[in-house]
Amino acid sequence: MGLLVQGQWQDQWYDTEVSKGEFVRQASAFRNWITVSGDAGPTGEGGFKAEKGRYHLYVSLACPWAHRTLIFRVLKGLEDYIGVTVVDPLMGEHGWVFQQEAAADENTYGYQYLHQLYSRVDPAITSRVTVPLLWDKQQQTIVSNESSEIIRMFNSAFNHLTGNTVDYYPEAQRAEIDAWNDAIYPAVNNGVYRAGFATTQQAYEQAYTQLFAMLDKLEQHLATHRYLVGAVISEADWRIFTTLVRFDAVYFGHFKTNQQRIADYPNLSAYVRDLYQQPGVAATVDMQHIKQHYYRSHGTINPTGIVPLGQEHDFMQPHDRALLSKRSSE
Repeated sequence: MGLLVQGQWQDQWYDTEVSKGEFVRQASAFRNWITVSGDAGPTGEGGFKAEKGRYHLYVSLACPWAHRTLIFRVLKGLEDYIGVTVVDPLMGEHGWVFQQEAAADENTYGYQYLHQLYSRVDPAITSRVTVPLLWDKQQQTIVSNESSEIIRMFNSAFNHLTGNTVDYYPEAQRAEIDAWNDAIYPAVNNGVYRAGFATTQQAYEQAYTQLFAMLDKLEQHLATHRYLVGAVISEADWRIFTTLVRFDAVYFGHFKTNQQRIADYPNLSAYVRDLYQQPGVAATVDMQHIKQHYYRSHGTINPTGIVPLGQEHDFMQPHDRALLSKRSSE
């Protein structure tokens, strides 16, 4: 774990002293958008036109934020349009490291560490080095490292090229989707990290309480709704899925969020299986990579680096979630 300070790498854990023991996630540094025309998006600069083969995605299979982008890449049929490089599961003193086979790939430019791509763009940059990272090979620069915006680019910017018009952020449901995202992000997506990276009892308990209050709310909601916004999968479902699918394997024990497993919630656990079984999604989940990363990379939490064996999760078990869609249409 570390960051770049004026272009120099420093192996430095999060400073929670200034935030009274609470983990505070820093804002993403790059917020440009790929658009159909290349005009500027909601933030950042223009010049990033949707084109086949121009962009490259750097991800960790362990990271839930990066996982979102992999899912949208598959759902929107972008495998032939946007390449992918996967970093090593172990994040050590130099941060994210390119795996040996990736180090020889032209998309890593001979670099060993992901932070070298950041400083390639700005030799004096001060920033956390995070995944996902969306790279423009034409301009040799970073488009974005904000996952919530990358998935929206993938959702619509390439539709005219692929013909895939399935919309996970439809205009009629945007207010409801945004409301779920705004509630779920601090309590669940970031909530597990707020609990796991807390350095005071008070900060941990606050995050823990908010997390399980929201999981209880979701369990109740999903008793009568197949997905968060009715009978059709939306962006909100995929944003929370990547946290829930990791929960029992790593967050429950490693981050001390151990009131209940997702498996102990009948509706939530069936909901996760429903999403996991959507075409192409299972191939984006690598539980061994996930466990290796969390238990071996966070030395302040698990100094021995021992990876627990545990029971393998079978997300292919049947579910009856389709019945909820049928009832809502009757």
